Amino acid sequence: MTKKYFHQLSEYNIWANTIVCNWLNQITDEQWKHPVVSSFNSIQETVLHLISAEKVWLERLNNAGNISWLASTYKGSKQEHIDLWKKVSEGLKTFIENFDEQNITSKLGFKRLNGEAYSMPHHEIFAHVFNHSTFHRGQLVTLFRQVGFTNVQSTDLLNFYHTK
Repeated sequence: MTKKYFHQLSEYNIWANTIVCNWLNQITDEQWKHPVVSSFNSIQETVLHLISAEKVWLERLNNAGNISWLASTYKGSKQEHIDLWKKVSEGLKTFIENFDEQNITSKLGFKRLNGEAYSMPHHEIFAHVFNHSTFHRGQLVTLFRQVGFTNVQSTDLLNFYHTK
């Protein structure tokens, strides 16, 4: 595991999130909030979960105090969700760009959302964050189809590599 590898994954994350955000710009507010059967009850809730997770991890990595779970309080518009998601994803990329690779196996101590103390090596955090986002973007493809939006394309890592 190298900084270069995780930097590339951060670029992939932005690339794939941008594709999904373009889909979000094409759906109606009704489709955005329409009840669906999945881990979360709508496209909006799924996107908010993704933003919340990326934001929490970015805050932990930056040793921010007073971290809160955005999904429990955020009431932004669809466009505000999109803007925030792009900002947080860029923040992850910037963090990795500035990260000292000598610390890639060092552990980061943090509190879980339930207050429990925990620690993980940085490289495991990076892998988790990008894998988590990939998992939920895959769910979003199905959710878009459930609400009648079928103009989706692949966000697979293979396709990202092909665009390089």
